[in-house]
Amino acid sequence: MSDPIQPEPSSDDVEWSDRDDAGDMSGLLGFDLSAAAEVDRSGLRALVNSALVSQRRLPMLDVVFDRTARLMTTSLRQLTDDNIEVTLDDISTTRFGDYLQGLAPPAVIGVVRAAPLNNYCLIAADGALVYSIVDLLLGGRRGAGFIAVDDRSFTAIELGLAQRILSLLVEDIGEAFRPVADGAFTLERLETTPRFAAIAQDASVCAQAKFQVRIEDIGGRVSVLFPHAALEPVRKTLRQEFIGEAIGADETWRGHLSAGLSTASLDISVVLAEKMMTLGALNALKPGETLIFPSIAGGVVDLRAGSAVLGKARIGRSGEAIAVKLEGAVTPLTALSGAAA
Repeated sequence: MSDPIQPEPSSDDVEWSDRDDAGDMSGLLGFDLSAAAEVDRSGLRALVNSALVSQRRLPMLDVVFDRTARLMTTSLRQLTDDNIEVTLDDISTTRFGDYLQGLAPPAVIGVVRAAPLNNYCLIAADGALVYSIVDLLLGGRRGAGFIAVDDRSFTAIELGLAQRILSLLVEDIGEAFRPVADGAFTLERLETTPRFAAIAQDASVCAQAKFQVRIEDIGGRVSVLFPHAALEPVRKTLRQEFIGEAIGADETWRGHLSAGLSTASLDISVVLAEKMMTLGALNALKPGETLIFPSIAGGVVDLRAGSAVLGKARIGRSGEAIAVKLEGAVTPLTALSGAAA
């Protein structure tokens, strides 16, 4: 007995599956609403909203910030006459808006005029560091530790001393940048409200360096922020691996290249005469017609290698062959290649 014939599925019969095939696509595009409560780092949203841009394209910036930490250590030790250690904690990239939102109050923000960059940067010190150094400068007991004071803004005396501290640190930043961009860094003003220290768009990508300051058992943080647009004038220098690096200055490579070029073959041509004519006249030429060229002035012709003129030569005859005699020195090929570049 044969199996009963199954009816053909009609267009109205729809099979629903529990598989979410669109999930892969939504994950690719980064618009999965189920992940709204979490940080979405996938797809296009990761490209649009990402605050991370690799700073490894500017390796010299790491050297500058590391030198800044050493200069800050010396300056703060001389200022407070105490054992202060400044270490470079982290170098990262962030959006300018995220940086301002991440500054926990109370904090002192210095707007710095970077003359060699023709732009601005920021330096910020948290409240713990400001209170601790101010206490040391006013004769506080060493090693007593920092006592946090909540719901209180900085007094005029504390702001005055904070300006002195940040001005000293700004000079250290300028000294660290001197091998890259020679010029003065000056502290223009102090702000205690982050939104008043806006020097770039919220979405602007910036390079951020965090410094950890240790005063015996007391700690604090200093952060320095450079918008990438401010670093654009010295980007070529910051991309070097070390100060004074010259790309393409390998003497061994130059020697091999010179030896290879000296044995390379080159076609030399002598142009006896040239004539300018229109395309119409060239198209109208027929077999048997005569072309008249201007006479060679003094028998001097051009000696060429391709389209480059190497020099002048006088035409003559050597037996059954035509010969040319050089008039003056031949232009070096290195000069021709440099002109072409």
